[in-house]
Amino acid sequence: MTTLELQKMANEVRKGIVTAVHSAKAGHPGGSLSAADVFTYLYFEEMNIDPKDPKNPDRDRFVLSKGHTAPGYYSAMAHRGFFPVEDLTTLRKLGSHLQGHPCMQHIAGIDMSSGSLGQGISAAVGMALAGKMDKKDYRVYTLLGDGEIQEGQVWEASMFAGHRKLDNLVVIVDNNGLQIDGKIDDVCSPYPIDKKFEAFNFHVINVADGNDMDQLRAAFAEARATKGMPSAIIMKTVKGKGVSFMENQASWHGVAPNDEQYAVAMADLEKVGEALCQK
Repeated sequence: MTTLELQKMANEVRKGIVTAVHSAKAGHPGGSLSAADVFTYLYFEEMNIDPKDPKNPDRDRFVLSKGHTAPGYYSAMAHRGFFPVEDLTTLRKLGSHLQGHPCMQHIAGIDMSSGSLGQGISAAVGMALAGKMDKKDYRVYTLLGDGEIQEGQVWEASMFAGHRKLDNLVVIVDNNGLQIDGKIDDVCSPYPIDKKFEAFNFHVINVADGNDMDQLRAAFAEARATKGMPSAIIMKTVKGKGVSFMENQASWHGVAPNDEQYAVAMADLEKVGEALCQK
């Protein structure tokens, strides 16, 4: 897809996030919106996947380590064709396949159930090691929150990945600077994030604007070209990106918009869509 097509799709993914969380009256919009661009880039450009053949053993794998941002994950999957977009309004409802956190038993195309912070990267590292052992060419991607990397298990997994030279692994950190309790550097600073991954023998790619498709394209191309070590993409993003009253507000980490706020949010995103159509 062209950069403009990806931007338009990311805006649709954002609409799906806001719609799903509003319908559920619960969920995590802030971190879903900050990661909407990378979800879109992964599912529409980067990964070798096929919604019609979600169990293909040669497919690329994705693990959402920050599993609470499932609304963003689901919206990208729905728009990619894994299930109907209309299902997004059933988020967190009794009997829905769209649970509050990703569940591989309920949705074809989800490679790992996640939500307990720190554990997703370990599963992704295991998948990458399996790929090496089986002499497969598939790649493994995992998305972590910057608050999540305060978990020690993240660094155990990283140590293993670096030691095993898993160059089929790409770890992405959504560095929006905020977690549920406030600024990450006030709660328990993980900075400098890049130097930490370098210390665990990762090739580190810093992305100044992780909400910019061209910068994401360059970062993933660099990761794909890296041999002999895993890659870590550290991308600066805006929490709540695209919705005026949610941007850079920790309070929107895990709160659903009411009807009035939903209308404002969707109007914001409609304006973005109209501007993109003028390009």
